[in-house]
Amino acid sequence: MQQVQIYSRHGCHLCDDALATLKLLQKELSFEIEEIFIDGVAELEQKYGEQVPVIQIDHKQHDFFRVDPVRFRKALSSK
Repeated sequence: MQQVQIYSRHGCHLCDDALATLKLLQKELSFEIEEIFIDGVAELEQKYGEQVPVIQIDHKQHDFFRVDPVRFRKALSSK
């Protein structure tokens, strides 16, 4: 099963929106969601900073800020 990682921050409305979109897509597609908070993790804060949410599919960068459902479906089906 494919894994989707979402790097986020607590209190981030874009992160909440992206996670909600992923959960809706999860109802029709087969994938697991792993939410990773970067708050207080120096390495992740340096890597992602204000770029969150960052969405990865199987640990490869897919998108950031928003989840485009059409693009996400296409990326998931091409793997």
